[in-house]
Amino acid sequence: PANPSSHEVVAWIRRILRVEKTGHSGTLDPKVTGCLIVCVDRATRLVKSQQSAGKEYVCVVRLHDALENEMALGKAVETLTGALFQRPPLISAVKRQLRVRTIYESKLLEFDNDRHLGVFWVSCEAGTYIRTLCVHLGLLLGVGGHMQELRRVRSGALTENDNLVTMHDVLDAQWVYDNTRDESYLRRAVRPLEWLLTGYKRVVVKDSSVNAICYGAKLMVPGLLRFEDGVEINDEVVLMTTKGEAIAIAITQMTTAVMATCDHGVVAKIKRVIMERDTYPRKWGLGPMAQQKKKMIKDGKLDKFGRKNDATPTSWTKDYVDYSAAADDAASGLAAMNVDSGTPTAPKRKAAESDNEAGSDADSSEDEESKAQKKAKKAAKKEAKAAKADKKKDKKDKKPKAE
Repeated sequence: PANPSSHEVVAWIRRILRVEKTGHSGTLDPKVTGCLIVCVDRATRLVKSQQSAGKEYVCVVRLHDALENEMALGKAVETLTGALFQRPPLISAVKRQLRVRTIYESKLLEFDNDRHLGVFWVSCEAGTYIRTLCVHLGLLLGVGGHMQELRRVRSGALTENDNLVTMHDVLDAQWVYDNTRDESYLRRAVRPLEWLLTGYKRVVVKDSSVNAICYGAKLMVPGLLRFEDGVEINDEVVLMTTKGEAIAIAITQMTTAVMATCDHGVVAKIKRVIMERDTYPRKWGLGPMAQQKKKMIKDGKLDKFGRKNDATPTSWTKDYVDYSAAADDAASGLAAMNVDSGTPTAPKRKAAESDNEAGSDADSSEDEESKAQKKAKKAAKKEAKAAKADKKKDKKDKKPKAE
Protein backbone atom coordinates (compact mmCIF):
# COMPACT_ATOMS: atom_id res chain seq x y z
CA PRO A 1 0.00 0.00 0.00
CA ALA A 2 1.01 3.66 -0.47
CA ASN A 3 2.19 5.82 2.50
CA PRO A 4 3.43 3.20 5.05
CA SER A 5 7.13 2.31 4.82
CA SER A 6 8.26 -1.28 4.15
CA HIS A 7 9.43 -1.70 7.76
CA GLU A 8 6.03 -0.57 9.09
CA VAL A 9 4.24 -3.11 6.85
CA VAL A 10 6.56 -5.88 8.06
CA ALA A 11 6.02 -4.90 11.72
CA TRP A 12 2.21 -4.88 11.27
CA ILE A 13 2.23 -8.34 9.65
CA ARG A 14 4.40 -9.67 12.51
CA ARG A 15 1.81 -8.36 14.97
CA ILE A 16 -1.19 -9.67 12.96
CA LEU A 17 0.19 -13.20 12.49
CA ARG A 18 1.83 -13.27 15.96
CA VAL A 19 5.13 -14.64 14.65
CA GLU A 20 8.68 -14.14 15.95
CA LYS A 21 10.53 -13.14 12.78
CA THR A 22 9.58 -11.31 9.58
CA GLY A 23 11.58 -9.83 6.72
CA HIS A 24 10.97 -8.29 3.29
CA SER A 25 12.42 -8.63 -0.20
CA GLY A 26 13.76 -5.11 -0.80
CA THR A 27 12.63 -1.73 0.53
CA LEU A 28 9.91 0.26 -1.22
CA ASP A 29 9.58 4.04 -0.73
CA PRO A 30 6.47 5.09 1.27
CA LYS A 31 4.61 6.44 -1.80
CA VAL A 32 5.44 3.40 -3.97
CA THR A 33 2.91 0.57 -4.37
CA GLY A 34 3.09 -2.98 -5.70
CA CYS A 35 4.81 -6.27 -4.91
CA LEU A 36 6.51 -6.58 -1.51
CA ILE A 37 7.40 -10.14 -0.50
CA VAL A 38 7.15 -10.55 3.30
CA CYS A 39 8.91 -13.66 4.68
CA VAL A 40 7.71 -15.18 7.96
CA ASP A 41 9.74 -17.23 10.50
CA ARG A 42 11.71 -19.94 8.64
CA ALA A 43 11.25 -18.21 5.26
CA THR A 44 13.35 -15.26 6.50
CA ARG A 45 16.39 -17.39 5.62
CA LEU A 46 15.59 -16.64 1.96
CA VAL A 47 15.35 -12.85 2.40
CA LYS A 48 18.92 -12.18 1.27
CA SER A 49 18.52 -14.13 -1.99
CA GLN A 50 15.22 -12.33 -2.74
CA GLN A 51 16.68 -8.89 -2.01
CA SER A 52 19.42 -9.43 -4.61
CA ALA A 53 16.95 -10.77 -7.25
CA GLY A 54 15.86 -8.66 -10.25
CA LYS A 55 12.87 -6.29 -10.09
CA GLU A 56 10.33 -4.87 -12.59
CA TYR A 57 8.56 -1.52 -12.31
CA VAL A 58 5.92 0.55 -14.10
CA CYS A 59 6.69 4.25 -13.69
CA VAL A 60 4.90 7.53 -14.50
CA VAL A 61 7.43 10.25 -15.39
CA ARG A 62 6.52 13.95 -15.58
CA LEU A 63 8.55 16.05 -18.02
CA HIS A 64 9.02 19.76 -17.30
CA ASP A 65 8.22 20.88 -20.87
CA ALA A 66 6.59 19.60 -24.06
CA LEU A 67 8.65 17.62 -26.58
CA GLU A 68 8.96 18.67 -30.21
CA ASN A 69 9.15 15.03 -31.31
CA GLU A 70 6.89 12.61 -29.42
CA MET A 71 9.08 9.64 -30.45
CA ALA A 72 12.05 11.11 -28.53
CA LEU A 73 10.90 9.77 -25.14
CA GLY A 74 10.63 6.19 -26.45
CA LYS A 75 14.15 6.40 -27.91
CA ALA A 76 15.51 7.89 -24.66
CA VAL A 77 13.92 5.09 -22.58
CA GLU A 78 15.48 2.43 -24.82
CA THR A 79 18.84 4.26 -24.78
CA LEU A 80 19.09 4.12 -20.97
CA THR A 81 19.69 0.34 -20.80
CA GLY A 82 22.73 -1.67 -19.76
CA ALA A 83 25.15 -0.60 -17.02
CA LEU A 84 24.39 2.95 -15.81
CA PHE A 85 26.02 5.23 -13.25
CA GLN A 86 23.62 6.24 -10.47
CA ARG A 87 23.85 8.34 -7.33
CA PRO A 88 21.08 7.82 -4.71
CA PRO A 89 18.51 10.67 -4.34
CA LEU A 90 19.02 13.47 -1.80
CA ILE A 91 16.56 11.85 0.63
CA SER A 92 17.78 8.26 0.92
CA ALA A 93 18.79 5.82 3.65
CA VAL A 94 22.18 4.98 2.11
CA LYS A 95 25.41 6.87 1.52
CA ARG A 96 25.19 9.05 -1.61
CA GLN A 97 27.98 7.29 -3.45
CA LEU A 98 28.28 6.82 -7.22
CA ARG A 99 27.40 3.23 -8.16
CA VAL A 100 26.75 1.11 -11.25
CA ARG A 101 23.35 -0.55 -11.76
CA THR A 102 22.15 -2.58 -14.76
CA ILE A 103 18.89 -1.93 -16.65
CA TYR A 104 18.04 -5.19 -18.43
CA GLU A 105 15.13 -3.94 -20.55
CA SER A 106 12.79 -0.95 -20.75
CA LYS A 107 9.99 0.21 -23.05
CA LEU A 108 7.57 3.13 -23.30
CA LEU A 109 3.93 2.14 -22.72
CA GLU A 110 2.11 5.46 -23.10
CA PHE A 111 2.87 9.17 -23.60
CA ASP A 112 0.69 12.30 -23.34
CA ASN A 113 2.63 15.29 -24.68
CA ASP A 114 -0.07 17.82 -23.69
CA ARG A 115 0.09 16.83 -20.00
CA HIS A 116 3.88 16.08 -20.18
CA LEU A 117 3.31 12.59 -18.74
CA GLY A 118 4.87 9.30 -19.86
CA VAL A 119 4.40 5.70 -18.64
CA PHE A 120 7.23 3.19 -19.11
CA TRP A 121 8.08 -0.35 -17.93
CA VAL A 122 11.58 -1.26 -16.76
CA SER A 123 13.30 -4.53 -15.74
CA CYS A 124 16.39 -3.82 -13.65
CA GLU A 125 18.95 -5.04 -11.13
CA ALA A 126 18.24 -4.88 -7.39
CA GLY A 127 19.19 -1.51 -5.92
CA THR A 128 18.32 0.57 -9.01
CA TYR A 129 16.84 4.01 -8.26
CA ILE A 130 13.95 4.67 -10.69
CA ARG A 131 13.70 8.24 -9.34
CA THR A 132 17.28 8.86 -10.52
CA LEU A 133 16.47 7.18 -13.86
CA CYS A 134 13.59 9.66 -14.42
CA VAL A 135 15.94 12.59 -13.74
CA HIS A 136 18.40 11.15 -16.27
CA LEU A 137 15.58 10.83 -18.84
CA GLY A 138 14.77 14.53 -18.39
CA LEU A 139 18.44 15.46 -18.82
CA LEU A 140 18.74 13.30 -21.95
CA LEU A 141 15.68 14.97 -23.52
CA GLY A 142 16.86 18.46 -22.50
CA VAL A 143 13.59 19.41 -20.77
CA GLY A 144 14.09 18.02 -17.26
CA GLY A 145 11.86 15.50 -15.51
CA HIS A 146 10.98 13.75 -12.27
CA MET A 147 9.16 10.63 -11.08
CA GLN A 148 5.42 11.14 -10.59
CA GLU A 149 4.31 7.64 -9.57
CA LEU A 150 5.85 4.15 -9.26
CA ARG A 151 4.56 0.59 -8.93
CA ARG A 152 6.64 -2.59 -8.55
CA VAL A 153 5.12 -5.35 -10.71
CA ARG A 154 7.70 -8.09 -10.07
CA SER A 155 10.08 -8.90 -7.24
CA GLY A 156 12.30 -11.95 -7.73
CA ALA A 157 10.15 -14.96 -8.62
CA LEU A 158 6.73 -13.40 -7.82
CA THR A 159 4.70 -10.97 -9.94
CA GLU A 160 1.52 -8.95 -9.43
CA ASN A 161 -0.56 -11.80 -10.90
CA ASP A 162 0.73 -14.51 -8.52
CA ASN A 163 -2.19 -14.27 -6.06
CA LEU A 164 -0.71 -11.36 -4.12
CA VAL A 165 -2.78 -10.21 -1.13
CA THR A 166 -3.41 -6.93 0.68
CA MET A 167 -2.88 -6.14 4.36
CA HIS A 168 -6.67 -6.43 4.91
CA ASP A 169 -6.63 -9.96 3.42
CA VAL A 170 -3.97 -11.04 5.94
CA LEU A 171 -5.90 -9.47 8.84
CA ASP A 172 -9.19 -11.10 7.76
CA ALA A 173 -7.54 -14.50 7.23
CA GLN A 174 -6.06 -14.46 10.74
CA TRP A 175 -9.43 -13.38 12.22
CA VAL A 176 -11.23 -16.26 10.43
CA TYR A 177 -8.65 -18.75 11.72
CA ASP A 178 -8.85 -17.44 15.30
CA ASN A 179 -12.66 -17.52 15.42
CA THR A 180 -13.65 -20.49 13.22
CA ARG A 181 -10.41 -22.53 13.07
CA ASP A 182 -10.75 -22.52 9.26
CA GLU A 183 -7.22 -22.24 7.85
CA SER A 184 -8.13 -22.31 4.12
CA TYR A 185 -8.27 -18.49 3.88
CA LEU A 186 -4.97 -18.18 5.78
CA ARG A 187 -3.32 -20.71 3.45
CA ARG A 188 -4.26 -18.51 0.48
CA ALA A 189 -2.74 -15.45 2.15
CA VAL A 190 0.45 -17.13 3.43
CA ARG A 191 2.16 -19.22 0.75
CA PRO A 192 4.82 -21.95 1.22
CA LEU A 193 8.43 -20.75 0.93
CA GLU A 194 8.99 -23.17 -1.99
CA TRP A 195 7.21 -20.59 -4.19
CA LEU A 196 10.32 -18.41 -3.99
CA LEU A 197 12.60 -21.24 -5.20
CA THR A 198 10.89 -22.07 -8.52
CA GLY A 199 13.74 -20.49 -10.49
CA TYR A 200 16.40 -22.85 -9.06
CA LYS A 201 17.36 -26.25 -10.47
CA ARG A 202 16.40 -29.08 -8.12
CA VAL A 203 18.32 -31.97 -6.60
CA VAL A 204 16.25 -34.60 -4.73
CA VAL A 205 17.88 -36.10 -1.63
CA LYS A 206 17.24 -39.43 0.14
CA ASP A 207 15.31 -39.20 3.41
CA SER A 208 18.25 -40.75 5.29
CA SER A 209 20.50 -37.79 4.32
CA VAL A 210 18.08 -34.94 5.07
CA ASN A 211 18.90 -34.40 8.75
CA ALA A 212 22.66 -34.54 8.14
CA ILE A 213 22.29 -31.70 5.58
CA CYS A 214 20.21 -29.73 8.12
CA TYR A 215 23.23 -29.97 10.47
CA GLY A 216 25.51 -28.56 7.70
CA ALA A 217 26.94 -31.73 6.12
CA LYS A 218 27.84 -31.75 2.42
CA LEU A 219 25.64 -33.77 0.08
CA MET A 220 27.58 -36.89 -0.97
CA VAL A 221 26.78 -39.22 -3.89
CA PRO A 222 25.24 -41.99 -1.68
CA GLY A 223 22.60 -39.49 -0.47
CA LEU A 224 21.64 -38.41 -4.01
CA LEU A 225 18.32 -39.66 -5.44
CA ARG A 226 17.35 -37.57 -8.50
CA PHE A 227 18.60 -34.41 -10.25
CA GLU A 228 17.75 -32.11 -13.15
CA ASP A 229 19.62 -31.91 -16.46
CA GLY A 230 22.06 -29.11 -17.23
CA VAL A 231 23.60 -28.72 -13.77
CA GLU A 232 27.15 -27.33 -13.92
CA ILE A 233 29.88 -26.87 -11.28
CA ASN A 234 29.30 -23.89 -8.92
CA ASP A 235 25.61 -23.61 -9.87
CA GLU A 236 23.14 -22.69 -7.11
CA VAL A 237 20.56 -25.46 -6.69
CA VAL A 238 17.83 -26.21 -4.17
CA LEU A 239 18.02 -29.53 -2.31
CA MET A 240 14.55 -31.10 -1.98
CA THR A 241 13.03 -34.04 -0.13
CA THR A 242 10.96 -36.68 -1.95
CA LYS A 243 7.83 -34.81 -0.73
CA GLY A 244 8.97 -31.55 -2.37
CA GLU A 245 10.11 -29.76 0.82
CA ALA A 246 13.09 -27.42 0.49
CA ILE A 247 16.06 -28.50 2.63
CA ALA A 248 18.79 -26.04 1.66
CA ILE A 249 20.30 -23.90 -1.08
CA ALA A 250 23.60 -25.46 -2.17
CA ILE A 251 26.50 -24.89 -4.59
CA THR A 252 27.19 -27.88 -6.83
CA GLN A 253 30.63 -29.51 -7.01
CA MET A 254 29.74 -31.89 -9.89
CA THR A 255 28.09 -31.67 -13.30
CA THR A 256 25.05 -33.73 -14.26
CA ALA A 257 27.22 -36.19 -16.21
CA VAL A 258 29.53 -36.82 -13.24
CA MET A 259 26.56 -37.28 -10.86
CA ALA A 260 25.13 -39.94 -13.18
CA THR A 261 28.38 -41.94 -13.49
CA CYS A 262 30.27 -41.44 -10.19
CA ASP A 263 29.67 -43.57 -7.08
CA HIS A 264 31.51 -41.41 -4.51
CA GLY A 265 32.46 -37.78 -3.87
CA VAL A 266 30.88 -34.45 -2.89
CA VAL A 267 27.81 -33.46 -4.93
CA ALA A 268 27.14 -30.05 -3.33
CA LYS A 269 28.26 -27.76 -0.52
CA ILE A 270 25.59 -26.09 1.60
CA LYS A 271 25.12 -22.33 1.21
CA ARG A 272 21.97 -21.78 3.34
CA VAL A 273 20.01 -24.35 5.33
CA ILE A 274 16.24 -23.78 5.19
CA MET A 275 14.71 -26.78 7.00
CA GLU A 276 14.77 -27.00 10.80
CA ARG A 277 17.05 -29.62 12.38
CA ASP A 278 15.57 -32.96 13.46
CA THR A 279 12.50 -32.60 11.21
CA TYR A 280 13.59 -35.94 9.75
CA PRO A 281 15.10 -38.74 11.93
CA ARG A 282 18.84 -38.79 12.53
CA LYS A 283 20.41 -41.53 10.40
CA TRP A 284 24.16 -41.04 10.81
CA GLY A 285 26.41 -42.66 13.43
CA LEU A 286 24.52 -45.98 13.35
CA GLY A 287 27.11 -48.12 11.50
CA PRO A 288 29.45 -50.68 13.16
CA MET A 289 32.52 -48.42 12.98
CA ALA A 290 30.61 -45.46 14.45
CA GLN A 291 29.29 -47.64 17.29
CA GLN A 292 32.81 -48.87 18.05
CA LYS A 293 34.09 -45.29 18.04
CA LYS A 294 31.39 -44.20 20.51
CA LYS A 295 32.29 -47.09 22.82
CA MET A 296 36.02 -46.17 22.69
CA ILE A 297 35.20 -42.52 23.51
CA LYS A 298 33.13 -43.73 26.48
CA ASP A 299 35.99 -45.98 27.68
CA GLY A 300 38.53 -43.14 27.32
CA LYS A 301 40.48 -44.78 24.47
CA LEU A 302 39.69 -41.76 22.24
CA ASP A 303 39.20 -38.13 23.28
CA LYS A 304 35.73 -36.54 23.26
CA PHE A 305 36.18 -35.49 19.60
CA GLY A 306 37.06 -39.06 18.50
CA ARG A 307 40.77 -38.32 18.08
CA LYS A 308 43.66 -40.55 19.17
CA ASN A 309 45.18 -40.24 22.64
CA ASP A 310 47.73 -42.16 24.73
CA ALA A 311 45.24 -44.97 25.52
CA THR A 312 44.31 -45.61 21.86
CA PRO A 313 45.20 -49.21 20.79
CA THR A 314 47.61 -49.64 17.87
CA SER A 315 45.12 -51.83 15.98
CA TRP A 316 42.73 -48.83 15.75
CA THR A 317 45.38 -46.48 14.37
CA LYS A 318 46.28 -49.02 11.66
CA ASP A 319 42.76 -50.03 10.59
CA TYR A 320 40.77 -46.78 10.94
CA VAL A 321 40.51 -44.57 7.82
CA ASP A 322 39.38 -40.94 8.13
CA TYR A 323 37.05 -40.46 5.14
CA SER A 324 36.24 -36.83 5.95
CA ALA A 325 39.79 -35.77 5.04
CA ALA A 326 39.53 -37.73 1.78
CA ALA A 327 36.24 -35.97 0.97
CA ASP A 328 37.85 -32.54 1.48
CA ASP A 329 40.69 -33.51 -0.87
CA ALA A 330 38.20 -34.60 -3.52
CA ALA A 331 36.27 -31.32 -3.20
CA SER A 332 39.40 -29.20 -3.67
CA GLY A 333 40.44 -31.11 -6.78
CA LEU A 334 43.36 -32.98 -5.25
CA ALA A 335 41.76 -36.32 -6.01
CA ALA A 336 41.63 -35.49 -9.73
CA MET A 337 45.31 -34.49 -9.70
CA ASN A 338 46.24 -37.80 -8.04
CA VAL A 339 44.34 -39.75 -10.72
CA ASP A 340 46.13 -37.88 -13.52
CA SER A 341 49.63 -38.17 -12.07
CA GLY A 342 49.23 -41.64 -10.50
CA THR A 343 49.35 -42.15 -6.73
CA PRO A 344 52.81 -43.07 -5.38
CA THR A 345 53.37 -46.56 -3.98
CA ALA A 346 54.23 -47.26 -0.32
CA PRO A 347 58.03 -47.73 -0.84
CA LYS A 348 58.21 -44.48 -2.78
CA ARG A 349 56.34 -42.68 -0.01
CA LYS A 350 58.78 -44.04 2.59
CA ALA A 351 61.73 -42.96 0.47
CA ALA A 352 60.24 -39.49 0.06
CA GLU A 353 59.66 -39.23 3.82
CA SER A 354 63.27 -40.27 4.57
CA ASP A 355 64.55 -37.69 2.05
CA ASN A 356 62.45 -35.02 3.73
CA GLU A 357 63.84 -35.99 7.16
CA ALA A 358 67.43 -35.86 5.85
CA GLY A 359 66.72 -32.48 4.25
CA SER A 360 65.25 -31.13 7.48
CA ASP A 361 68.36 -32.30 9.46
CA ALA A 362 70.64 -30.54 6.95
CA ASP A 363 68.55 -27.38 7.18
CA SER A 364 68.72 -27.40 11.00
CA SER A 365 72.57 -27.77 10.95
CA GLU A 366 72.83 -24.87 8.47
CA ASP A 367 70.63 -22.74 10.71
CA GLU A 368 72.88 -23.44 13.73
CA GLU A 369 76.00 -22.44 11.74
CA SER A 370 74.40 -19.20 10.56
CA LYS A 371 73.37 -18.37 14.16
CA ALA A 372 76.94 -18.92 15.39
CA GLN A 373 78.29 -16.64 12.63
CA LYS A 374 75.80 -13.91 13.55
CA LYS A 375 76.81 -14.11 17.22
CA ALA A 376 80.51 -13.80 16.29
CA LYS A 377 79.80 -10.72 14.12
CA LYS A 378 77.85 -9.07 16.95
CA ALA A 379 80.68 -9.70 19.42
CA ALA A 380 83.25 -8.23 16.97
CA LYS A 381 81.11 -5.10 16.52
CA LYS A 382 80.82 -4.63 20.29
CA GLU A 383 84.62 -4.91 20.69
CA ALA A 384 85.18 -2.35 17.90
CA LYS A 385 82.76 0.10 19.56
CA ALA A 386 84.47 -0.34 22.94
CA ALA A 387 87.90 0.31 21.34
CA LYS A 388 86.62 3.54 19.70
CA ALA A 389 85.20 4.75 23.00
CA ASP A 390 88.55 4.11 24.76
CA LYS A 391 90.44 6.10 22.06
CA LYS A 392 88.10 9.08 22.48
CA LYS A 393 88.63 9.06 26.26
CA ASP A 394 92.43 8.97 25.80
CA LYS A 395 92.31 12.00 23.43
CA LYS A 396 90.21 14.00 25.91
CA ASP A 397 92.65 13.20 28.74
CA LYS A 398 95.69 14.28 26.63
CA LYS A 399 94.20 17.74 25.73
CA PRO A 400 95.70 20.59 27.92
CA LYS A 401 93.16 22.18 30.25
CA ALA A 402 92.64 25.99 29.95
CA GLU A 403 93.88 27.97 33.00
